[in-house]
Amino acid sequence: MVKNEFCLLNHLYEVQNKRNGILNDIYTQTIIQDVSLYNRLQEEGMIDDNYHLTAAGLKALAPYKVNNAVIMAAGSSTRFIPLSLEKPKGLFEVKGERLIDRQIEQLQEAGIKDITVILGYKKEMFFYLKERYNVKFIFNTSYNIKNNIESLYLARGIIGNTYICSCDDYFTANPFHQYEYESFYAGMKVDRQTSEMYCLTRNGLIIKMEKGAKCGQMLLGHSYWQNDFALKFFELAAADRELGIYNTEFWEKMVKDNLSVLPAFYFKEYPEATIHEFDYFEELRQFDQKYSNNSNSEIINNIKKVFNCQEKDIVNFRTISEGMTNTSFIFRIKDTDYIYRHPGDGTESIINRKNEKQSLQIAKELKIDPTFIYMDIEKGWKISKYVREFREPDYHNFEDTKKIVNVLKKLHTSNIKVNYGLDPWNDALTMENMLIKKDPDCLKSFYSLKNKIRVLVDKTVNDGIDKCFCHGDTYRPNWMILPNDEVLLIDWEYSGFCDPGIDVGYYIVDAMYDFDEAKKMIKEYLKESYSKTSEFHFMAYTAIIAYYWFIWAMFRESCGAIMGESLYNWYEMAKKYADYALKAY
Repeated sequence: MVKNEFCLLNHLYEVQNKRNGILNDIYTQTIIQDVSLYNRLQEEGMIDDNYHLTAAGLKALAPYKVNNAVIMAAGSSTRFIPLSLEKPKGLFEVKGERLIDRQIEQLQEAGIKDITVILGYKKEMFFYLKERYNVKFIFNTSYNIKNNIESLYLARGIIGNTYICSCDDYFTANPFHQYEYESFYAGMKVDRQTSEMYCLTRNGLIIKMEKGAKCGQMLLGHSYWQNDFALKFFELAAADRELGIYNTEFWEKMVKDNLSVLPAFYFKEYPEATIHEFDYFEELRQFDQKYSNNSNSEIINNIKKVFNCQEKDIVNFRTISEGMTNTSFIFRIKDTDYIYRHPGDGTESIINRKNEKQSLQIAKELKIDPTFIYMDIEKGWKISKYVREFREPDYHNFEDTKKIVNVLKKLHTSNIKVNYGLDPWNDALTMENMLIKKDPDCLKSFYSLKNKIRVLVDKTVNDGIDKCFCHGDTYRPNWMILPNDEVLLIDWEYSGFCDPGIDVGYYIVDAMYDFDEAKKMIKEYLKESYSKTSEFHFMAYTAIIAYYWFIWAMFRESCGAIMGESLYNWYEMAKKYADYALKAY
C-alpha cells in the first residue's frame, strides 16, 4: 500500500472510531482533501459509500499496527532549574494537566495500551502511574552519568513498531494513532534558531541532521521506530557500549551520525506551535501564565521571602556546574544576579547547617566572603551575590599561591573561636561506620592506609601547632581572584575551629603537588615559625585531609553521587603523603 492510501485509510479509521480533534500531520491534512483518492479506494473495495473501512481496508492497515509506546522519564532535567530540583519535569502541570499523565492518556485514547515508562531521577514520584494507568516500569540506574541512549538500550527488548516519547512533550491535540506507515521523527517548520536538532529531507526522507540551525525543519516531539530501524539502532548502541562515545549524547546524535546505515527515517511535519517541549523554566512561563505568578515551587517561594518580591520578578535562571556537595543555579532580580545553593542528598548527615551559617557571618565580617546574603539552617539552602568577573588560582603560579596563603593567614590569625570544627580523623570514622552499615566489606582493602593515617594523627597531637578558625574546603573552585587582585573564599560548609593543616593540606591535595611544591607552600605559610617539626605537621595533614575526603567521597557515592576521578585522586594523595611523611620525618 502506498503512503497516501495509508494516510487516508488511517484517517477514516480514526473518524469511524469517533476520534475527533486528533492532531494530523501536514501530509495527512493534504491527503484527506483529495477527492480522487476517496474514489479510488472505493473502487478498490477499501471503503464503502459511507466512507467506512471495509474488511479489506482493515486488513490493509493491519501490518502497520503500533505495538506499544516507551516514555523516557529518567533524566534530571538540569536545564529546567530550579523546578527540576524539586521534582522531575514530566510531573509538572501544564494548563491544568501533568505532562506525563496527559501523554499517557493520549496514547491510551489512541488505542496504545502497552506503555512502558523508563525511570531514574526521583523515580518514586512516578510510582502512582502504575496503579492509575497500568503502565510498566524500567529503571535506569545510570541516569545521572549517561544520556537517554542508555534508557532506550535498557528497553531494547520491547522496542519495535514502537512510539518513542519524552515525558516532557506537550501536544496541543492527540498526535498518536493505532497505525503508522513508516519510521519517523515528528517536528515542525520554523523560521527561528533553537537548540533543537534540525533536518534536511528528500521526499520526506531525512538525509541530514544538524544541531541548532538558524531555521528549517525542527525535530521535536515523538518518534516512531519500526522493527528494522530499532534493530539497527540497538546494534549501533551495543557496539558503542565499550567505547562510550555516545554516553552523554541524546539518541538523535547516534541517528545523525549513522543515517547512511540506518533504515529509512522520515520527517513527519506538524503545524507550527502544536508540539511543545519545555527545556527551560522561562519557556514554560511563556506558555502557561500560571508559572509567572504561582509555580508552587518551594525554592521560588524561598527567594520571594528573602527579597520581598513577586514571583514574576525572579527571572533568567541559569544552571552552573553541579558541585561535589550541592547543586546551585543563578537567578536575576532587577538586573542583579544571585546564586541559590540547593543542598545535595545525604549532606544533612555530615554537615551542620547552623554552624555553617555562623561561619558565613564571620567570613562576611572578615571581608573574606562578602557574598553571603541568607541561609536557612533547617533545610540548608543559601543565597549569595553572584560574582561575575573572577578567575580561579593557578596552582602552579606561586604568585597565586602567595595570595591564597595571605588569606589563610588572615583567617587563621583572626582569633575567632567557635565550638565546632572539622575533625578529619574522627569525622572519617563516623562516615566509615555509616558506610559499613550499608556494606560491611566496602573498606577492607583500605585498612593498611587507615592505620598509617592513624599513626600520623597521633604524631601531630600537641606538637605546637594550635587550632584556629579554618575554612576546611580550600580547593580551587572555592577561590575567586577578582580583577583588582582581591581574593575571596566562598562555601563554608566544612569550616570551624580546627587544625590549620586542613586548609593548607587540602590546597596541596587538590593541586596534587609533588613534595617540593608542597614544602614551598608550607614554608611560605609558616615563614619565621618554620621548623622541621612544623613542616612535618603540615605534610602529615596533607595525608590526613586527603584520607578524610576519600572517605567522604565513598560516603557520597553510597548516597548516589558520582565522584569520578576525585575519589581516586584523594586516595592516591593520602597514600603518597602518608608514606612520605612516615619515612622522611
